[in-house]
Order: sequence, then C-alpha cells, then structure tokens
Amino acid sequence: MDVGLLIPEGWNDYELVDCGGFEKLERFGRYLVARPEPQAVWDKSLGDKEWLRRADAYFRRDPRGGDRGGERGEWTLRDGMPQQWWIGYRSDAMDLKLRLGLTAFKHVGIFPEQAANWEFIAGQVHRVAETSAGNGNPGSAVAVAGRPGENVSGAVQVLNLFAYTGGATLAAGSAGASVTHVDSVKPVVSWARENMEASGLDGVRWIVDDALKFARREVKRGRKYSGIILDPPAYGRGPDGEKWILEENLNELLRLCGELLDPEHGFLVLNLYSMGLSALLARTAVRQLVGDFTGEQFGELYFNDSFGKALPLGVYYRCWRG
Repeated sequence: MDVGLLIPEGWNDYELVDCGGFEKLERFGRYLVARPEPQAVWDKSLGDKEWLRRADAYFRRDPRGGDRGGERGEWTLRDGMPQQWWIGYRSDAMDLKLRLGLTAFKHVGIFPEQAANWEFIAGQVHRVAETSAGNGNPGSAVAVAGRPGENVSGAVQVLNLFAYTGGATLAAGSAGASVTHVDSVKPVVSWARENMEASGLDGVRWIVDDALKFARREVKRGRKYSGIILDPPAYGRGPDGEKWILEENLNELLRLCGELLDPEHGFLVLNLYSMGLSALLARTAVRQLVGDFTGEQFGELYFNDSFGKALPLGVYYRCWRG
C-alpha cells in the first residue's frame, strides 16, 4: 500500500500561477487563463487587479445558474487571445500535442494534474507487455477487445471510460497499447482524435456511447482488458439522454470493470473530482467491487502555485496485478 500526494513533474507548457478566492490563474503555453476553482478557499496572493491585468481569458459563471453546479458561464478575452490553441507535454515516456479550447463550462480540454497518471499508465502498459512477452504470449491473452466479433492481437488492450479529449488514451498509446476510447459527447471524441493525429499516434478505437451501457455490453461479449481507466464526472448525460450520477452509478460500473479486467496482469486507474469524496473511499469501493491486487497507490493530485500554496485537484486510486 502506497499513500501519497502526486504532483506532475513533466510540464513546461503548464503552470499554476496563483489560486485563491475560489479561482485559479493558470498558464497554458503562452496564455494565462483565470477560472473558478471551488477548492481554492484561501485568499489570492496577487490582487484582483493584478489578475485582471495578467489574464488573457477570464471565465465568469452565469449568475442565473440553470445547470447542475452552476458551471455554465462565459469568457472575457483580451485582444489577441484565441478560442483554440495547442500545447505540448513531453517526458521520457511520451511526446503529446494537445489542443485547448475555451468552453462554456470553464474547461479548456485538459486536466493538467492527470499527467501524473499518464506516466503511471504508460509504465503499466510496458509492464504488461513485458510480462506477457516473458510468458511467451506477445500481446497477452487479453488482447481480444476489438470490434464485436473481431479479435485483436499484438498489443496490450486498454479501456478508457469517460475519456474526454484523450490525454490518458494518448499516454497508453504512446506505450504501444491499443485503446478503446469511450465518451458520450461526439465533438469531444473528435477533439481527442485531433490530439491523437497531432501526436503522431494511432491504434485507438473511438466509441461515442454511455460508459455504463458500453461496459454492460462488453461484459456480455466476454471482453477482457489489461488496463481500465475511469475518470467519471459527478454528473453527466449519455448521447441518448442517459443520466449519470456518480454516487448512484459508480458501484455498478466498478462491478462491471471487475469482470472486464484481466485477472492476472491487469491495472486500473480511478479518478474522483467531487468534493467530499476521498481516496480512501475510492480504495474501499474498488477493493470490494473489483477484487484484490498485487499493489496499490492512492491519495490526492495537486499543484503548487508560484507562491507555494498547494491546491488539491482530485483523488486517485490506482492498482495492478502480477
């Protein structure tokens, strides 16, 4: 058991400049972006005027609300600030190109703290491949997750649910995995495909579907995956209006993942962003519903801003067999 705080070390194109007053000021490439952050409960180190002076884009929530959590709003842009731009993430394991964009829900197309999990995912894909090769079974016995009725061999198979714009998908692909990328929003899946192509990668099966429905069907098909990545929102909608509520649906999804995961060499990564949910909660749920593992790590993901304030940005639980 390994409990700890994780801070990504490989970013050049991202920096948390300041945080406080329920907001954060971030640098993505050459541009500074200010947006809400509910966990920044302390005071800003820079004054409001300095934030306004520095920010190229500033997100303000719509005071009328109208959506769960009041996340919808609009951006105020400085002259010359584009609606879309590109950044890169480079480490020994990967060299990714990621398109960013200003959305109506404060997001920009990437969760930079997840880079710590990207490195873990790439390492686990290499581990599974090496273990399988050592057993004289290249690609491993779980390389059967192609399209219905189709077997795919020669690569470690990874399932990425709630896959968004594909950072974790690209991390697995960079290590040689064949990835099934599932998200319920078609434009977001197209966005992820752009990122894949810009990063010079391939080997991704793109699925626009409700994650829970897809997992149910994969169990019925008898699929197995060497790796499963779960990054569920607190609340969401499927392509046909299916309602996802984390606290109500997570248990079933984890049970299904227990059936889909390779019982000998599989790995799993679970991220939780909802305030009030702990890493210990994630650990208990996975251990009960998915099963035992050889090793595990859990804790919080965070960044330090330039003034030394540590901002928590979600909890993680990740584990592996073999």
